[in-house]
Amino acid sequence: MELALQTGLTLLAVFPVLLLIGIPISVTIGISSVVSILSALPWENAVFTASQRIFTGINSFSLLAIPFFVLAGIIMNNGGIAIRLVNFATLLSGKLPGSLAHTNVVGNMLFGSISGSGTAAAAAIGGTMAPLQEEAGYNTDYSAAVNIASAPTGLLIPPSNSLIIYSLVSGGTSVAALFMAGYIPGILWGLGVMVVAFFIAKKQGYKTNNEKITFAQGLKVFLDALPSLSLIVIIIGGIIGGIFTATEGAAIAVVYSLLLAMFLYKSIKIKDLPRILLESINMTAMIVFLIGVSSIMSWVLAFTNVPTYITELILGVSNNPIVILLIMNILLLIVGTFMDLTPAILIFTPIFLPIAQNLGMDTIQFGIMLVFNLCIGTITPPVGNTLFVGCRVAKTKIEGVIKNILPFYVSIFVVLMLVTFVPQISLFLPKVMGMIE
Repeated sequence: MELALQTGLTLLAVFPVLLLIGIPISVTIGISSVVSILSALPWENAVFTASQRIFTGINSFSLLAIPFFVLAGIIMNNGGIAIRLVNFATLLSGKLPGSLAHTNVVGNMLFGSISGSGTAAAAAIGGTMAPLQEEAGYNTDYSAAVNIASAPTGLLIPPSNSLIIYSLVSGGTSVAALFMAGYIPGILWGLGVMVVAFFIAKKQGYKTNNEKITFAQGLKVFLDALPSLSLIVIIIGGIIGGIFTATEGAAIAVVYSLLLAMFLYKSIKIKDLPRILLESINMTAMIVFLIGVSSIMSWVLAFTNVPTYITELILGVSNNPIVILLIMNILLLIVGTFMDLTPAILIFTPIFLPIAQNLGMDTIQFGIMLVFNLCIGTITPPVGNTLFVGCRVAKTKIEGVIKNILPFYVSIFVVLMLVTFVPQISLFLPKVMGMIE
């Protein structure tokens, strides 16, 4: 008992200090975990345990889906897909008040779901829409706020690397079921942003797009975007239909997107491939390293019984499930503001999942709630990468954007509460598809 307490106190002492002095989160997790083990075990045993946990953490076939989806996303980011999806989004939302803002939201939902990256969506769609909105007289800070607020929808709408990581760390929750569960929450997030944008457009007098699009023009836009949209149908349809696994689907996504970008859109040349591969390798290495070192921390947390103590602490505050879920949401929202999505999933899933299961919450619903919370952190300071990318793309300052994004935070929080307290929002599609009872 004393040994476990000593190890836990060492972790709690070292981890925040390393973060405060600016050590990268992945290195912080690794160093603090190893130092904690050294406080309890001899050097040889500590090194052996840490090495074993890293190997165990990354030794998963389903984890192979991540590098493939990362590579597919980078190919799409360079493949001329953004402008085609923006044109298609205009067909869907072009007649709403403040139509360019709605086009931005729909474009982010489409591009984010295809690329699997909120930051990529904010850069690609935001970079395309910002000049158009500026030309139409939109306030720059407002345009940036709309782009930033809607960019994370693609982290929920599949395919999503975040949901794959959650599946791994939660003990093998079905990736296909998680993918289906992410659709409605992700779409509701986007619709919530559009509702706020609708009322702001009315108040500010942002006009509807009055440009008439003929049937022939609309058909051309649709056909131009169809190959990109088909990727979602092929990959998700194949996974849901049991034709291939998520890992095999990710590999197919790479092949399909590469053929699309090189031979149909002709936006990627052979000389671009080394740069694209290197970028995907760097990103994949970072994710896999995080998973490995987080496995060491998970062992330390289990050894010190930290999840049990936190569970008892939270359950000791109240026996009301509503209060407990609110506390969990608040803690996750706070965590998301200073920690990136992947390490937060790896660290806090083992801590909060037992509490959710104790309340009778389905593992799939909890996964969607967890990722939803942490996605909000990507658009909030001080560590919101999507927030900073959106500001940079719009060439504006964060102070002005924050003021404009506040109403969108409210709508997103309302959707979060629905996801938390209405299980069917997450579980309806998996049940309809026969993935869960």
